[in-house]
Amino acid sequence: MVLLAAATAAPAAYAKDDEQVREAVTHFFVGGTGKLAGQQTVIGNCRSYKVKSGETFLDIARAADLGYNELVAANPGVDPWVPPAGTEIVLPTEWILPRGSYEGLVLNIPEMRLYYYIPSPRAGGESSMVVTYPVGLGRQDWQTPQGDFRVRGKTRNPAWVIPESIKEERFREEGKTDDVIPGGHPDNPLGKYRIELTLPSYAIHGTNKNWGIGMQVSHGCIRMYPEDIAGFFPIVPIGTPGRFVYQPVKVGLRRGRVLVEVHPDIYGVSPWPWMLAQQVIEEAGVARYVDRTKLEAAVEAASGIPTDVSHVDWPEPEAVEPIEFDERGDPKVPYPSKGNNSR
Repeated sequence: MVLLAAATAAPAAYAKDDEQVREAVTHFFVGGTGKLAGQQTVIGNCRSYKVKSGETFLDIARAADLGYNELVAANPGVDPWVPPAGTEIVLPTEWILPRGSYEGLVLNIPEMRLYYYIPSPRAGGESSMVVTYPVGLGRQDWQTPQGDFRVRGKTRNPAWVIPESIKEERFREEGKTDDVIPGGHPDNPLGKYRIELTLPSYAIHGTNKNWGIGMQVSHGCIRMYPEDIAGFFPIVPIGTPGRFVYQPVKVGLRRGRVLVEVHPDIYGVSPWPWMLAQQVIEEAGVARYVDRTKLEAAVEAASGIPTDVSHVDWPEPEAVEPIEFDERGDPKVPYPSKGNNSR
């Protein structure tokens, strides 16, 4: 298994064939519920990129291993189909880990992103490394469900045995009557690799529509770029646990700062993002450190980029003055008075 440290190079163009293999980028993190300044649950770093002539957001997203949705949210006001050449855009290659256990596969549905926590080589050890990939998900009428699962099998060049419900749709919309699409066929939406799950009728697989990553285009299954699934397929063991979660608002910590990442509620599960953001902050135990004005702005923007919402300046780990903690494990920082509130 080849795992690389987080890269910072500008995106390189990918060939349009399906033979590419993208090497996995490993991100290190520190989870747990200990001292806030010791936790590091924000991974990666945002980058900038100058658009080249003739590029669309679809081209740039694939080259940077991002979903179309991520690029659009991070660059409001830029035409995704005809972005002016020379325009400097944000590559949102920074993410907050979904809340929950740092184990196995975790797909955050509204984010349209998959996380795989690499098992520790030590028996019983907790994972401290994660790889992450953009995905395409189910349409509004074929929503990807929440739920727990395990990887039950893996198949190369899988044939697509078409379910009756999809056969009816294909006949109604396209006049097609196929029962099975052979593996390797250009009309096979599974691509060259499929990871089967214990959730009935759902799988993680490649695609024959590379533009669909970061979009709601499937019948519920999880689609990955061909070069991503080609590198991901060999490293995921059968039996790996996983879960599909729905977290449009995530909170994380980096160097003692509280960051929030907000995504659109694509399936209408959480219609009140401001209330949800406050709830997530409370559950994370960091409400006392959060500036409400900054939090409101992050919720309103829904940029998908981790945003610092702290209202106090905690020392960086490299600072001369060491961080002091109280009996509860919280940093000893002055709480702003009503007359001197940075909000």
